[in-house]
Amino acid sequence: MSESNLKLRMMIVTALFAAIIGVLAQVTIPLPLVPITGQTLAIGLAATILGAKYGTLSVLVYLGIGAVGIPVFAQMSGGLGSLFGPTGGYLIGFIPTAFIIGYYLEKTGFTVTHAVIANVIGMFVALTFGTVWLKIFANLSWTGAFMGGFFPFLLVGVIKAALAAWIGISVRKRLKSASLLYSETQTTP
Repeated sequence: MSESNLKLRMMIVTALFAAIIGVLAQVTIPLPLVPITGQTLAIGLAATILGAKYGTLSVLVYLGIGAVGIPVFAQMSGGLGSLFGPTGGYLIGFIPTAFIIGYYLEKTGFTVTHAVIANVIGMFVALTFGTVWLKIFANLSWTGAFMGGFFPFLLVGVIKAALAAWIGISVRKRLKSASLLYSETQTTP
């Protein structure tokens, strides 16, 4: 397959994952400060399946689409106000989250065990970004930010990390066996 075909394929897959993140963002459980959403599950899936480069790129595409006002963020919101509001830290935190998950897996191997570890680490990265941002932008105490933006998400975060790992590795294997996913052993793109 030519290099241009591989690049086109990966651009399409990246865009598809940006759309998946937007769809899963609409799966929400409302909480007082920050809702539980399917975004982190989708971020974990993107990074587990696509790796660091394309997983992170899918997050950047998602954030770009939302930043221009398309309602792809949680609860059908969009625009710069969402990025720079009290919950914007979680959105911004998705960038290093995806990169770290993908990078960890590229360095250790795409196995379910490593994917669970990578996704749990990613969960802590996203929660840390979000909690610090929430503290600053919502003018909360550290205790208030932790109790409203970190602690309520730990159990569900571990469950989503395990799901992203299990589903992600399974889908990745199928996509690779069907030659629908770029392999890090290939020389392009």
